[in-house]
Amino acid sequence: MGAQRKALAARYLAIAEAGNKRLEVAFDRLHKEDRLRLAAAHRDLREIAATERLFDQRLLDIPFPPATERIARFLNWVNQARASMTAAAASSSLARLRADERRLTEANKPVEQAVAILRSQLGLPPPETS
Repeated sequence: MGAQRKALAARYLAIAEAGNKRLEVAFDRLHKEDRLRLAAAHRDLREIAATERLFDQRLLDIPFPPATERIARFLNWVNQARASMTAAAASSSLARLRADERRLTEANKPVEQAVAILRSQLGLPPPETS
């Protein structure tokens, strides 16, 4: 792997790892202690959406070569769509929130595919988790 590609991979990993840590904490709360607390679950979802948007901003700040830039922009696009869905999941009931979570899980698939392609172009292994 060339020096430039290694540097880009390191920048990507730094933002991806920071975002994944924040997402893990928020999702853990959402699925554990906040599972039966609607207001707390909404707070968790807002934090998740904000983390996704912060990742996207940082991703687009990385000066990728053109082919990788196209994948990064596609990742940004699908991740922004997922973040919008996450932020909009302010349901009026816990049952509705669970249904929204299933839709969000489905919306994660194109994000995971774009991440896998981007990581491949940077010479990185596939992510361990979504």
